[in-house]
Parts: sequence; structure tokens; C-alpha cells
Amino acid sequence: MKNLLLRLLLVCAGLAGAFIAPANAAVEININRGNVQPLPIAITDFISADGIGAQISAVVEADLKRSGLFAPVSRAAFIENIQNPDQPPRFEDWKVLKAEALVVGRIVREPDGRLRAEFRLWDTFGGQQMMGQQFFTDPKNWRRVAHMIADAIYERITGEKGYFDTRIVFVSESGPKIDRKRQLAIMDQDGENIRMLTNSNDIVLTPRFSPSRQEITYMSFEGQQPRVFLLQLETGSREVVGNFPGMTFAPRFSPDGQRVIMSLQQDGNANIYTMDLRSRTTTRLTSTAAIDTSPSYSPDGSQIVFESDRGGRQQLYVMGADGSGQRRISFGDGSYSTPVWSPRGDLIAFTKQSGGKFSIGVMKTDGSGERILTTGFHNEGPTWAPNGRVLMFFRQNSGAGGPQLYSIDLSGYNEQQVKTPTFASDPAWSPLMD
Repeated sequence: MKNLLLRLLLVCAGLAGAFIAPANAAVEININRGNVQPLPIAITDFISADGIGAQISAVVEADLKRSGLFAPVSRAAFIENIQNPDQPPRFEDWKVLKAEALVVGRIVREPDGRLRAEFRLWDTFGGQQMMGQQFFTDPKNWRRVAHMIADAIYERITGEKGYFDTRIVFVSESGPKIDRKRQLAIMDQDGENIRMLTNSNDIVLTPRFSPSRQEITYMSFEGQQPRVFLLQLETGSREVVGNFPGMTFAPRFSPDGQRVIMSLQQDGNANIYTMDLRSRTTTRLTSTAAIDTSPSYSPDGSQIVFESDRGGRQQLYVMGADGSGQRRISFGDGSYSTPVWSPRGDLIAFTKQSGGKFSIGVMKTDGSGERILTTGFHNEGPTWAPNGRVLMFFRQNSGAGGPQLYSIDLSGYNEQQVKTPTFASDPAWSPLMD
């Protein structure tokens, strides 16, 4: 990021002792199994002079617990009071609590005003250190340090990248249902640090992150004219992608961030186009008398999934990035919409309407292996965490009220509400931050 105050520097040396446990370390979570038992982990208050350490460790604990893969041990049960995080703990005191892993740390204010955050991860039953790292940052970014520590612990124990140092852009909805104000908003993945990105009465829809820059694309009905915008998150500057005749729907970036793919409506039907953001030239990929929309690239950019009613109702189709080889992949009961390709490349998430209810599900990229993760009155708009293990979506319950954000993992068991101060819809998950 351009603002150096927001940079967090991972220091690869500086903590005494081994950083990485031997290859036979016993503490691990196999997240590829269907039913994962959460790992008991003890996270102590990080030592600090002003209480910031306890705040940071609390965020680390909340991140890991919310993943559904970790079961933090209650602090009230702790036997040992860690005073020196540089010394090995009394392993027997933690084994009694059945804590298989232990996290200790220290927060120090440097002479230049920065925070130095140090932590160590211990295998309590193996009696060895699994990792140790330290970070430097501006004090105002203490929450981000906590997310980065949680990511490091998650990766060390599961073997896969974490997703805590990320943000969510969404549509914030407020006011009465018949006259609801919709603004773009952004927050940390845990619902903290919310700020508004727009402040007008114009309707905004479908915000999406660039995979390579701190930039989003979205649709706005400014002056009653639907247009696609690019918004720079650091500077707040924005620009129109292009003025197109008719309606524009569901803009989304290509994996390299150099193109935007979208659906343009003309003469009563909608087709899919790409626009090169450098030359601003457009290329038409579909040509049917149907509604083709909600395109999403595969992570390698070679394929595109989209929805189309060319067969009579909304179904999912896949084609090459040049529009070739268009083929239907969904064949279940009901209609399918809002497909999103997983960052891992192995699955496609979707919304399914059947039997008067809306479901969030996933299928393999050839359409096989369909699994429904959650069903309700109105669930819609899945978006992937950057590690491809968790989805966020919005839910509207019957009766009064408005949409709210929820997350769920691929097991379908760890469903949680992501609380926001207003109603919220159309979430989009960022990549891991730089």
C-alpha cells in the first residue's frame, strides 16, 4: 500500500529459539476431512504496559474461534501466569487443561512510536516451539497485527493460508423499506472498522474487489443512468469504466485486474462483455436472445462461469475466456444464479432457488458434486474468502427487517452472523492485504 504508516513489516529474525518445529510436530488440523474436531488452544494475554496486549490477543482468539477449527481454552482455567514469553512454559500446566497448542506474546512500544508485536506458538504435548514471529506497525493498526498473527497460527497448524487479514466491501442499507438508502461500505472481515465509501441517495449494487490493487468496481444509478465505476480505496478517487447504452449488470475483475467483465442489456436481452481497462476496448463473449449475466473468472483466467436463462430458466454455464465452448453445468431442480469461482479453482459457489426457498451451495467446476450449505427464506450473493474455505452471503428473513451478512464454511456447520450497524447485502471478500 502507498501509505507507509499502514505497512506491516514481518521480521524473519529477532526472536530467540527455533521458529519452525521439526517436521514431526504433532499439532495439526486436517481441514480436508468432512467433520473437523476443533483444536483446543490456549491464548494468553500478551504482555504489555498499557493493556494493548490483551486487546490484541482477544482479537487473535476471536478470529481463530470464529473459524470453527479452534476451541480456545477459558482464561479462567489457566494455571500458569506467563510473565516471560521468551521462556518455555510449564507444559504440564497446559496439558492438564488439554490445550494442545499455546500462544504467548509481548507488545512493546518502540522509541519511534511504533508497536513491536511478538508471539510464540507452542506444542504443549510435544514440548516444543512451533513458530515465533514479530511485527512492527503504527499503533492505530493494532487490530491488523492481531489478524496477521491469527493468520500465521492458522497457516502453521492447518497448512493453508488464513483469511483474517482481509476486508469486506458491501452495500449498507438504512431507512424504511420503501425508501431505503444504499451506500457502499467497507469493514474488516470480523465486522470491525466500518467506514462508508459513498454518501448519496443513488442506488449502488454489486461491489467487487480487484485481485491486484486496493480498488473496487461497482454499479451506480447516478442520474438515473446505470454506470460502472472504479473506486480507489486509498485515495477515494473514482472513474467511470464506460458509458454503455442500456443496462449494465454485475461487473467483476479478471484475475490479473486488467479487465472488467460484465453483462450489458440491449434490445431486451443481455450478453456478456469484457473491457480492457487500459485501452477501454470491449469484447463481446455471448450472443443469445436470452439473459446472460453474473460472469466470474476461474482463478487462472482461462474460463468463465455465468448464469443464463437460454434453456428456459436460470442455470449455470461455463465457457472459455474468449467465449468458446459454452456448456451448461447445472442440472438440479430449481434455478441457479450468482455463480462465483473459488480462489482455489476447485469449486463454484452459487445461489439456488427451489421449493420457495433460497440456498447457498457449491459444486465442482464440471457441475458434479453439488452440495447445499444453507437454506432459508432468501439467501443470496456468495463470496469466497481468499483461501477458498469460507463463504459469506446475505440473508433476508421473512417479515419485517432487512438483509444481514452471514458466513459459513465448506462443511456447512459453522454458520455465523457478521453483525453490522445497518442492514447489509452484496458482500465481496478482498484478497489478503499487502
